[in-house]
Amino acid sequence: MSRTLITGGTVVTAADEMAVDVLVEDERVVALGVGQNWTADTVLDATGRYVLPGGVDGHTHMEMPFGGTVAADTFETGTRAAAWGGTTTIVDFAIQPRGGALREGLDAWLAKAEGNCAIDYGFHMIMSDVNPSSLKEMEVLVGEGVTSFKLFMAYPGVLYSDDGQVLRAMQRGAQTGGLILMHAENGIAIDVLIEQALARGETDPRYHGIVRHELLEAEATHRAIKLAQVAGAPVYIVHLSAASALAEVAKARDEGLNAFAETCPQYLFLSVDDLGRPGFEGSKYVCSTPLRPVEHQAALWRGLRTDDLSVVSTDHCPFCFKGQKEMGIGDFSKIPNGLPGVEHRMDLLHQGVVEGHISRRRWVEIACATPARMFGLYPRKGTIAPGSDADIVIYDPTATQVLSTQTHHMAVDYSCYEGKQITGRVEAVLSRGRVIVDGGEYRGAKGDGRFQRRDTCGYLR
Repeated sequence: MSRTLITGGTVVTAADEMAVDVLVEDERVVALGVGQNWTADTVLDATGRYVLPGGVDGHTHMEMPFGGTVAADTFETGTRAAAWGGTTTIVDFAIQPRGGALREGLDAWLAKAEGNCAIDYGFHMIMSDVNPSSLKEMEVLVGEGVTSFKLFMAYPGVLYSDDGQVLRAMQRGAQTGGLILMHAENGIAIDVLIEQALARGETDPRYHGIVRHELLEAEATHRAIKLAQVAGAPVYIVHLSAASALAEVAKARDEGLNAFAETCPQYLFLSVDDLGRPGFEGSKYVCSTPLRPVEHQAALWRGLRTDDLSVVSTDHCPFCFKGQKEMGIGDFSKIPNGLPGVEHRMDLLHQGVVEGHISRRRWVEIACATPARMFGLYPRKGTIAPGSDADIVIYDPTATQVLSTQTHHMAVDYSCYEGKQITGRVEAVLSRGRVIVDGGEYRGAKGDGRFQRRDTCGYLR
């Protein structure tokens, strides 16, 4: 048995801030206390630091195929970058092949991840073909710890589900305990606007944000919530970017519905101004839902404070500028949709603490505890308490750093935040009791991460 003692720090969870020591035995936290005279094989001095639960990123896309290419981060590089940034668990997305079974997609993604991940991981299941067979499979997957299913109101002909398919999946989710995650954009209308824009010669990256109009996000969000209400099911809106879509979620929650939503750091710190950068630079900022005008940021921060937005995930789906984003030169609709972000989520949200948008506890809540509860991992993940996995981050709240391609660990050739100075930095990371990041040294290894069987949503039991 190995024992690790973390001393002198301030433990920050979603519920408390405590000046206590943390004792770890093997992979678990066993005790918190002061003046206990504990002995340990390894002692980590956290004086002047925060001691945080490891981050839980509930929305990543490692090795995702999209638009004729594949996301630049593998499960190996992407999870290692996550560890550098204080995230110790991801929930990625397995994709049902169109015309194939859910099992086929899940097995393919399990094979990609097994033996390659630096941190623990789980999977949501993307349903790209809702039919009687795949609906039947949902119960089997829930029993195996894959307890959430994503559907798309966007990308007709690729991932799109019509309202009838969405309703059937939600009904099945209500029966099985599976949580439905929804990409809420009106893809049919968006495709019309894309066709019209290209016909007018409007081909630059900034038109990506124009055709994916915020009202089409709000409309789809409203529709998803109403379909869930008809089905008697909860719904979780992914990557919410627009104030009008947030208003739909807030209204539903005020009415007592189980409507949940996440946003992402890019919507809190970036805007359409980035999509409009000179030349083809704006392509680096193409993601869906798209970046919005800067005034939406205040509404999203407010939503995080009021809990109308429950989680901040990354939707990490990076494509290099060279050779990948460049596929859309002359046609913005061919730019691969996705941004890098898994490494910087914890730091950017701490910047939100520094700037007074959220409290320290709320930072931990939206980055660690709530995603763990939402996706059936709590209290194994998302907190520091006896019996929890010893996924722990020692965080220096006063250190400064400059975000840059030159220093990040993601396998992508640009940074969305190039040159941005922020306050706060990860100093050390433990994954199930093992130190995998220590100062400027990476001490983990490929295959350290384990697949996590998840329970059903912790807010619905």
